[in-house]
Amino acid sequence: MTTCSFLSSAHAEPMAGTAPTARGWLLIEHPGPWAAKALTGSRGLDPAIGGEIERQAAAAGFRATLIRTPGRTTESAQPRTVFLVWTEPGATWARRLEIDTPADLLAHDFAALAGSRPPTLGAPHDEPLILVCTNGKRDRCCATAGRPLAEALSVRVPGAVWEATHLGGHRFAPTALVLPDGYVYGRLDPDSAVSALNAARTGAMLTADCRGRSTWSRPAQAAELAVREDILEFGADRLRVAAPEPHGDSAWTVRVDHVDGRTWTVEVTAQPESPARPESCGKDVGNPLSMRPRLVTPAH
Repeated sequence: MTTCSFLSSAHAEPMAGTAPTARGWLLIEHPGPWAAKALTGSRGLDPAIGGEIERQAAAAGFRATLIRTPGRTTESAQPRTVFLVWTEPGATWARRLEIDTPADLLAHDFAALAGSRPPTLGAPHDEPLILVCTNGKRDRCCATAGRPLAEALSVRVPGAVWEATHLGGHRFAPTALVLPDGYVYGRLDPDSAVSALNAARTGAMLTADCRGRSTWSRPAQAAELAVREDILEFGADRLRVAAPEPHGDSAWTVRVDHVDGRTWTVEVTAQPESPARPESCGKDVGNPLSMRPRLVTPAH
C-alpha cells in the first residue's frame, strides 16, 4: 500500500498554509499508549477529564496535545510536565509546570491564562521546543517517519524534543512544531529539524519546509510565507497578518504588515490538488486543498 506521505511528496504538494490553527498550545505529558483521539481515548487518561480539558482549552484559544519524551511508553510518569504556550508575534511566551494528574488542570481558568500577558502559573521556559508528531494510531506515516526523527533529535538536541499526538498534515510526515513561535514544518530530516530549532533560538524561522505559523488561519499562513519568500525575511516576529477577507468559499485577500511599516496585499486561492489521493492513510481518496498565494501589491 502506498502511503499518504509518499503520494504527497511524489506529487510535490505545496505545504504552505497547512499548519494547524492555534494561538496557544497546552502540552500535557502522557507517556502511556496513545489513541487516535488522544485526549479522550488514550489508556490511563479518563475520557471525561480529557474531553473537558480539550473543550475548555479550545474555548480559550489553546490546542490541547499530549506529549512524551522520545521512545517512552510507560504509564508511570509522575509528576507530569505541562507546557502552556502563546504564539502571537511580539507576545510569545511559554510556561512550564508539573501536575500529578491531568485532572489538576481543570482547577485553572484557561481563558484567564490566554493572551499576550504571560500568566504566573508555573515557571518561564525560555528555550525553544520542537514537537514531532509520532502518533501511529492517528496515521501510520507519523509513526514510521516521525518516531525515527524524534529519536535522532533526542540525541542531537537533548531536552528540547518531545513526541506529540497530533499536528495535522500526516501526509507531510515527519512533521514538527517549533514553539513558542508556532511555526510548523514538514518533510523533515534530522538536519533540517535541528536547523529549524536553531533558527528559533535566534528569534528566526525558516521558510524551507515550513507549513505556516499556527497563530494564523490557513490563508493567512500562506500569505505570510509568500511575503517572507519574496523579501527573504526570516525574523519570526517581523510580520503581522490581518484577518483574511473572504471572497466566497475559496479565495481571500490578506494584508501582511512588516514592523518597519511596509504593507503587502496577497490574494490566496484554495486549489484542489490532483490527481486524487488520500489526505491520510486509511481515508478515502480525495483532492487535498492547497493554499495558492499571489502578491498583488508590492510593499508600500
